[in-house]
Amino acid sequence: MAGGLGTRLHPVTLEMPKPLLTVKRRPILNHLLDLFKKHGIDQPTILINKGHLEDYQWWQRRYEKEVPANLELVVEPEPLGTFGGLKIIKDKLTEPFILSNGDELKDFDLSALVVAHKENSAKPAATIALVEVENPSDYGVPVLEGDKITQFLEKPQSPPSNFISSGLYVVEPEIFQYADWSKGFLMIERDIFPKVAAAGKLAGYKVKNGKWYDCGTFSRWEKAIKEW
Repeated sequence: MAGGLGTRLHPVTLEMPKPLLTVKRRPILNHLLDLFKKHGIDQPTILINKGHLEDYQWWQRRYEKEVPANLELVVEPEPLGTFGGLKIIKDKLTEPFILSNGDELKDFDLSALVVAHKENSAKPAATIALVEVENPSDYGVPVLEGDKITQFLEKPQSPPSNFISSGLYVVEPEIFQYADWSKGFLMIERDIFPKVAAAGKLAGYKVKNGKWYDCGTFSRWEKAIKEW
């Protein structure tokens, strides 16, 4: 998911999409593709804003040796949120898939996450990779009973724990049943996950020995550059 406008990083993101900003002199997206490739995920699709198409086409040419040849760019005709854009490609998503934000640095065991999702006897519609942070009130926070998420709270004032959504999920096609497609603009954090949790079909997986950096503000981006 790379269709956002990165408003908190203006004016930089008026010139370049946030997923193409660099950390250690390589775009954030390249680091994500490294992670996917390492775990055998080799058919990536990137949902992008229509105003950024030329930027991503340049990126494909610039990093031709790093970008998978079968990578697909899908243009959202208008901003559709962190879930709404999936309507464009949902007919192709007939098997479980990985869904990830395109503007965060992640390095953890995706294979272990997938196994945990598949072996969960509750047969969840989605499993969220959870990471521990010092400032959980800035993010989406789950209420957990074991590995079952009973509630999903977006930026709560009094978070129940320091575990947050990493912006990466294993998702079953059945999740589309929870979407009100008449709205167009849909946020997975506010419009989908609370419904899935209420139905008892949302799970969490606490990442072990992983790295995660949110690059959404100048201070967080600088921290990622220094520590990644």
